[in-house]
Amino acid sequence: MDKRVHLPLAHEAPRASSIAADGRRQFVYPADVSGRFTTARRIGFALLIVFWVALPLLKINGRPLVLLDVMKRQFFLFGATFNAQDAWLAFFLVTGVGFGLALMTSLAGRVFCGFACPQTVFLEAIFRPIERFVEGPREKRMRRDKAPMSLDKLARKLVKHGLFLLAAFLIAHIVLSFFVPVPQTLRMVTESPAEHPEAFAWAAAMTLVLYGNFAWFREQVCLVVCPYGRLQASLVDDDTLVVGYDERRGEPRGKASAAGRGDCVDCKRCVVVCPTGIDIRNGLQLDCVGCTACIDACDDVMVKLNQPRGLVRYDSRRALAGGQRRIWRPRLIVYGVFGLAGLTVATIAARSRTSFEANLARSPGAPFVVEGDTVRNSFLLHLVNKESEGADFEISATDVELASAAGPVHLEPLSDTKLPIVVIVPTGGHGSDEWTLVVRRLPNGDTRTVKAKLVRPNR
Repeated sequence: MDKRVHLPLAHEAPRASSIAADGRRQFVYPADVSGRFTTARRIGFALLIVFWVALPLLKINGRPLVLLDVMKRQFFLFGATFNAQDAWLAFFLVTGVGFGLALMTSLAGRVFCGFACPQTVFLEAIFRPIERFVEGPREKRMRRDKAPMSLDKLARKLVKHGLFLLAAFLIAHIVLSFFVPVPQTLRMVTESPAEHPEAFAWAAAMTLVLYGNFAWFREQVCLVVCPYGRLQASLVDDDTLVVGYDERRGEPRGKASAAGRGDCVDCKRCVVVCPTGIDIRNGLQLDCVGCTACIDACDDVMVKLNQPRGLVRYDSRRALAGGQRRIWRPRLIVYGVFGLAGLTVATIAARSRTSFEANLARSPGAPFVVEGDTVRNSFLLHLVNKESEGADFEISATDVELASAAGPVHLEPLSDTKLPIVVIVPTGGHGSDEWTLVVRRLPNGDTRTVKAKLVRPNR
């Protein structure tokens, strides 16, 4: 058993975090930061939000880009139409995306958390800017929160939390439009809540959850709720790109005028800009969401000191320790193969899915009825139109006679019906024979054949 214990360096301060050693919450006041990564993140956040808002608004063939109508069991994804019977496809899609995320994490650490996670996007692109606009920079917010209540403090708090509620309300209703068509969502907003109690309750609860999250809980979602951070330990290795501190270059820390110091002047700028309150100089930590704020903050200080940038940078732990980073590792091949397999199977299955389903089951009651020299077998045909357009279906049989030659059956888009099918056969023959029902979609001619067993008395 490895009994080594980490002993803090002489200069090492107590561990910084938004969670104190005794488990208490320490509210984080991240300072403003600017730089190349911050600019890239802001552009990315804006594009992601525009894309997210556009998904239920833009249409292909008269249908939204994304609409998951659970009540009607109708699902529209980027021009493709699915129903509840296609739910099995989600397994392969989720598998592919999951292994793809594992591959991305092994390559570049928690880049998803810092650049694309909805928690980060909404917090850093909407709620923190509102807070900074209303209450000012970090130092002013901290002083105001410690000061007694005043008219100015009360007014700013009311305005800030009112804007937080409004933002949460808008986000909740945009999320609702992924499950309810946009025109219906707008109608629900303008009508009395009593007209749509379920949707109103869901939207109200969602608004309160979002408000509580972004107004107070914030980084604790990443540290306490989200399992992805805990998976980081098993997904990264010494060759994974992470946000790290070059200890060889930075130590020993000291003031800019100190003799024999490293490049780190211990200004703690990397700590005050961190949204989870950690000190990146203490190494890779569960609390780090890879937001790169500390990189921009440290680079800014290095430029002012006429030192090269990159004291805190994106690099692997092996490279930060002076070694050579390896790009290709066995785990990347495994994650890549499984991720590609899942996405490939999902794509092939989605493209090969039929436009309708036809299932045959025996009707309840007596298995057969004898009428003179014939035997009647009764079945129920469950016919499902899986497309977003109505269609006619022609029903026929081989080697047997149907009781009635019904005309084409019309089905509305994404609807189903159950049709009685009565088969007439001679009394002679085997006690149990197989027959085939043929269902053809008009006018494109897609055909499904369904086999069933006949039951008749042995002679």
